[in-house]
Amino acid sequence: MKRNQFNSSALAYFLIAPQIIITFVFFIWPAGQAFYQSFLVEDAFGLGSEFVWFENFVYLAEDEYYRDSFGRTAFFSLMVAFTSMSFALVLAGFAERATRGVLAYRTLLIWPYAVAPVLAGALWVFMFDPSLGILTYYLKLFGIDWNYKLNGNQAMALVIAVAAWKQIAYNFLFFLAGIHAIPRSMIEAAAIDGSGPIRRFWTIIFPLISPITFFLLVINTVYAFFDTFGIIHVMTQGGPANATEILVYKVYNDGFVGLDLGGSAAQSVILMIIVIFLTGIQFRFVEKKVEYK
Repeated sequence: MKRNQFNSSALAYFLIAPQIIITFVFFIWPAGQAFYQSFLVEDAFGLGSEFVWFENFVYLAEDEYYRDSFGRTAFFSLMVAFTSMSFALVLAGFAERATRGVLAYRTLLIWPYAVAPVLAGALWVFMFDPSLGILTYYLKLFGIDWNYKLNGNQAMALVIAVAAWKQIAYNFLFFLAGIHAIPRSMIEAAAIDGSGPIRRFWTIIFPLISPITFFLLVINTVYAFFDTFGIIHVMTQGGPANATEILVYKVYNDGFVGLDLGGSAAQSVILMIIVIFLTGIQFRFVEKKVEYK
């Protein structure tokens, strides 16, 4: 295959310059600013700042509310990842076996991914509003006293459901592509040997798509850490009583509401380290060859 080469390196640099500028302005520069701000403490009037080294990080390590938020975020991210991936895997299996209306079926499943997080939160608020929600009415018919604005467990369950619903379509596309990549001859041979659909799924399909499963686990965890801010801000604002205040929302509350810029920056640096760690795990293991005996 003939490779195209640039006669001048200036043209190559000119073509990649926009991407470099975008990366610097929207990623490297904000990350650097957050890292520098994490070593500062603003005065009460915001007129000056003091360099305090690692005091902001020490304070976070000793802060009970931050530790609670960390544990809450871990629970939230795992539940979102497990719920969205489980439903997506089941739906992908049905889509693979469907014979009629398969195109419409797949299209309807992909639609939620096109909905903005803020809009998704607003839609579910209308459905589950304690006073006017249509689904709240039916829950009361079954004797369930639904009020997520006062009940922390209900609020957490609701934001998990919305975040998982929003991500199902993304997982569905990857699982469906992975299932399509499995040779049909392998599945047909198992069927000839008398293996049922469920057994074929657990012994053939699921092991072969395990790299995709691990990839989606990392992606969904990062999604729950960061991209659910809009959902929580619209639905609960971190309440009631901080029951849904995950790390990314605590960064907003402390920085923009509490005006603790140094502490908020320190929290964002910790989040950045977590994402770098998860991304490193993904690149380290997701491409490894998986062998099954």
